[in-house]
Amino acid sequence: MDAPGGWGWRETIEVIGFGFESFGVAVITIGSITGITRVLLAPTSRLRLPYRELRQELGGAIVLGLEFLVAGDIIRTVAVEPTLRNVSVLGMIVLIRTFLSLAPQVEIDGRWPWQRDVRAETSGTGGSRES
Repeated sequence: MDAPGGWGWRETIEVIGFGFESFGVAVITIGSITGITRVLLAPTSRLRLPYRELRQELGGAIVLGLEFLVAGDIIRTVAVEPTLRNVSVLGMIVLIRTFLSLAPQVEIDGRWPWQRDVRAETSGTGGSRES
């Protein structure tokens, strides 16, 4: 149902989806600039492996930004026009973006997300929470 001025549900959802996607791009951009700046301005004595730290900073920004991009795609595709074709295209986009976010996550953590963090368990800082 459209509003009298011609601004309706579909346009509102399009703007919201575009907002999520724009925010995702901003997160990637600002996170990348911040990460590069942080690594370049850090004292060299604090940086053991500058290349690895830069990759971790950039990977974190990309992973977080991709989450917002996927959310924008879901909002725009499912809420606006949930046809079988659009949902199929959305499924492919989500699969591709999920893979693209898994790759940097493995680079950052050094393990798959579903694997236990052996380093945290051996240091006593991670593992299960027992009350």
